[in-house]
Amino acid sequence: MSSSVLSIKGITKRFGSLVANSNISVELKAGEILGLLGENGAGKSTLMSILFGHYMADEGCIEVMGKPLAPGRPSDALKAGVGMVHQHFTLADNLTVLENVMLGTESFWKPWSSWRTAQKRVLAVARQFGLEIDPQARISSLSVGERQRVEIIKALYRGAKILILDEPTSVLTPQESENLFKALDHWVTQGLSVIFISHKLGEVLRVCDRVAVLRSGALVAESTTDGLTQSQLAQWMVGHAVAEPRRQPACGRVGQTVCLMDGVTTAIDQGAAREALRGVSLDIKSGEMVAIAGVSGNGQSTLCNILFGTASILAGRVLLAGQALPGNPSALVAMGVARIPEDRQAIGLVGDLPVWQNIISERLRSQPFSKHGWIDQAAAMVYASDVIQTFDIRGARLDTPARNLSGGNMQKLILGRALMSPARNNQVPLLIVAHQPTWGLDVGAISFVHQQLLAARDKGAAVLLISDDLDEVMTLGDRIAVMFHGQLTAAVPASQWDRPAIGMAMAGLNWDTRAI
Repeated sequence: MSSSVLSIKGITKRFGSLVANSNISVELKAGEILGLLGENGAGKSTLMSILFGHYMADEGCIEVMGKPLAPGRPSDALKAGVGMVHQHFTLADNLTVLENVMLGTESFWKPWSSWRTAQKRVLAVARQFGLEIDPQARISSLSVGERQRVEIIKALYRGAKILILDEPTSVLTPQESENLFKALDHWVTQGLSVIFISHKLGEVLRVCDRVAVLRSGALVAESTTDGLTQSQLAQWMVGHAVAEPRRQPACGRVGQTVCLMDGVTTAIDQGAAREALRGVSLDIKSGEMVAIAGVSGNGQSTLCNILFGTASILAGRVLLAGQALPGNPSALVAMGVARIPEDRQAIGLVGDLPVWQNIISERLRSQPFSKHGWIDQAAAMVYASDVIQTFDIRGARLDTPARNLSGGNMQKLILGRALMSPARNNQVPLLIVAHQPTWGLDVGAISFVHQQLLAARDKGAAVLLISDDLDEVMTLGDRIAVMFHGQLTAAVPASQWDRPAIGMAMAGLNWDTRAI
């Protein structure tokens, strides 16, 4: 690991008065796995966008394999051997593995396609890097782990020598994550150098040789991982000590059932069979947090949409406080259901609207924000200001468009809207449905979200946590269930689960050991 394959020298990038990157210099060595860490808004995405030519730096330069990389030209980055596997896969479900890999690699004017040659090359790449895949399989038939393999093969097929993995385990089962870690060791022996971006600090310490930490657009620390602790990494990232998450049993008394799902089945949409629910039964009591683990796409979104009032059921029943669940979002909010959706940008917020309007958006027609059909803007502004201050939504002014907030601060806005009563009477919601509440957040924001959910639980709220993050599930859940292909295990005390058992259940294995 002596020679440098990537040199980022003095990169500075400004967006108006905001300095997103400030004089950042980082090197990646041959055969090295470098962890790139930082809070949301620390500058990681901007730096990677400059590397890929999506942005042009105001100052500084980049060298790949000792040669200058032309700024602002993504095609040059690909030719230089830089490849990236994004957290959100960019695959066409209706095409085969081979067709997805070949997309964009041949000229539009070429009269025929070299399918046979391409397939041989795909298989050769797969064998070299230990990535078993069927080139003729349709993407829609693949598991999440297999889809990730396709994304990696896409990058390697194009000749990547530098591979950037963005939150690579966020959608994997523990077993799939373990396989990925073993594969990383093999890849570097095959000539790859890797930049590993993750908020899971334990994984970073396990797989990375060195770490580079960004904070507020600047490089604040570089170190080998030998002897490093998660606490030290977290402190570098946020600038102060962060309490490590620990299991916190409910402080209050677990009360009566707030939400009951009994044999819930939904219609099967073509192409989304795994998202349909099949006889799901679940109860959530006041003063407890029930956590559901599972790989994304196995019915969690459908379950949430039912409790959000945006999806209907085919069979079974759902009761809220003993009454039939109304299929109306505004009625659910009025009954005390706090909704924290998984996609804060597409579902949780309207990016073009200002912060204050997003904060009152779920209560536009209710007191105290509506008078005779008109919005009481003064009351709305007072409430929005309280939410901003109480939940420490940084960079937010009342008239700031929500899209200008960082991911962590968007999540704080949604959390404040969901948990803070407009009456400011310290009353908690009846039921909190939190779907991926810390997805993509940094360690500081994650700690804040966890504290808020636990505090609401201890004040008597019933909390349903749905998360792909197994550490989060096992840390927060008083009872835990696992979802697979639209079915749900019984929710049993967290002490009755261990990581291997949950991982097996997430993959659909050993379900006979858990009553469904």
